[in-house]
Amino acid sequence: MQFVITAYDGEGMLAKRMEVRPLHLEGMERLKEHLIAAGGLLDDEGKLKGFVLIMEFQNRDELDKYLANEIYVTEHVWEKITVERMNVVYAHGERVGK
Repeated sequence: MQFVITAYDGEGMLAKRMEVRPLHLEGMERLKEHLIAAGGLLDDEGKLKGFVLIMEFQNRDELDKYLANEIYVTEHVWEKITVERMNVVYAHGERVGK
């Protein structure tokens, strides 16, 4: 199953985000088999306001286990998180789905 996760930072969390970012990137490296795409959300001024991930897991329980251990969650950087199922059709310019 593929999921799109949209996570918005809490107010004033940029310094905390940057402090724990190396641990977040280490986590992304360990999860790269599940990762389809990831990147920061920017506001109109180009400042970071959150993050979007497109990931693939066997089921929602596996995704929830990842989220429970994500450093931006455990350190309360992300204030609001939405998760929706997604059907990825193209990735990196290649057709990968139906």
